Amino acid sequence: MTLPTDAPAWLTRVGVFDLETTGVDVTRDRIVTAHVGVLDRHGRELAARDWLADPGVPIPDGAAAVHGISTDHARAHGRPAREVVSEVVRALRALFAQGMPIVAYNASYDFSLLAHEARRHGIPELVAPSPVIDPLVIDKALDRYRPGKRTLTVVADHYAVPLDDAHEASADAVAAGRVALALAGRFALPPSAAELHTRQIGWARDQATSLTEYFVRIGRLDPEQTLDGMWPVRE
Repeated sequence: MTLPTDAPAWLTRVGVFDLETTGVDVTRDRIVTAHVGVLDRHGRELAARDWLADPGVPIPDGAAAVHGISTDHARAHGRPAREVVSEVVRALRALFAQGMPIVAYNASYDFSLLAHEARRHGIPELVAPSPVIDPLVIDKALDRYRPGKRTLTVVADHYAVPLDDAHEASADAVAAGRVALALAGRFALPPSAAELHTRQIGWARDQATSLTEYFVRIGRLDPEQTLDGMWPVRE
């Protein structure tokens, strides 16, 4: 992967972050696996750490079918959830302290669930994590009218980024980071990660508003319902 010579300097190093969980409810579901790493401008992973947690609750069969971790496996091999949550928060905090942007695909899911896990275990959460780079939000904003789904698998394929083990935390995290680099090669991104972070707040809000209007129109939501467009941490 080769970036243009005028690519933003902040792409020299990016953090990557992904969670696999017991479900999709950020307030109630729990972390099963996590990955935090660092990529260089060529998409090579320079540092990485993986975690397997015993979430303390049964892992539904549907979730296990997605990421491959059963309740029995997590109980036998996973570490206590509080330790895992604490270490993931600490790893991310260290990268942010270095001024490093952290890439997470559909970041408002991962960062919101992590925030609720931190509160659940009495761990100081990440407050206003920044700068965060969300390839899902950026891709939808800069290539708005491209038809088709925007799952990581589909978007990675669109940008010719290999993803052989989808829904495995390390594979998803690295692929998301490489998609972010591909986006920088395709589009003119802001010169600073902080500016891009700010733009994504507005883009995510507008995308949630547009999706709310569509869901109301097709009857999937009632007119008084709205989707939460807060980013990168939902209320």
